Amino acid sequence: MSSPEIAETYVVRAIRAEEWPAAKALRLQALQDPVAHLAFLETYDEALARPDSFWQERAAGGAEGAAGAHQFVAEGPDGEWVGTVTVLVEEAGTKDWAGFPVDRRQGHVVGVYVRPEHRGCGLTEVLFDEALEWAWSLGAERVRLIVHEDNGRAQAFYRKAGFVPSGVTVPLSGAGDERELEMVIERP
Repeated sequence: MSSPEIAETYVVRAIRAEEWPAAKALRLQALQDPVAHLAFLETYDEALARPDSFWQERAAGGAEGAAGAHQFVAEGPDGEWVGTVTVLVEEAGTKDWAGFPVDRRQGHVVGVYVRPEHRGCGLTEVLFDEALEWAWSLGAERVRLIVHEDNGRAQAFYRKAGFVPSGVTVPLSGAGDERELEMVIERP
């Protein structure tokens, strides 16, 4: 499927705060994916146990007009949400989620998911294009993501999208010797 065909088939946009039930439902779907244990830091049961207030705050924090994060979704022809990506803004002089110092303004891609029946058509690329464009519009000098060392499918996609390994690795908490790899793309 080419970009024009994707544009005719899917609508990619930022979520709205009041759409938190749909954001929750898509996240729960993502956490049931066969490779969710490699792709996400929470389990389905952990997410399911979270109160509605958590999902409301999460959606509001990534909604259209929010300054520090944007969650993008892809809607299929029937309006159903079939994919998502979130980009967070990390400011220079702060610490990231793992406690490492952030040395420059950057985007951080998290929560990447496309339903299996919509993979391979270019939709993930379109979601990433929207996320990167938003990060660049806010003056991010680079965008990064963290990927499990054993998640080869995701690593291959990220390379295809222009991300390269930075050499930074992060130990996966509570997972023995498992590590996650940082991949980055510099502002064009």
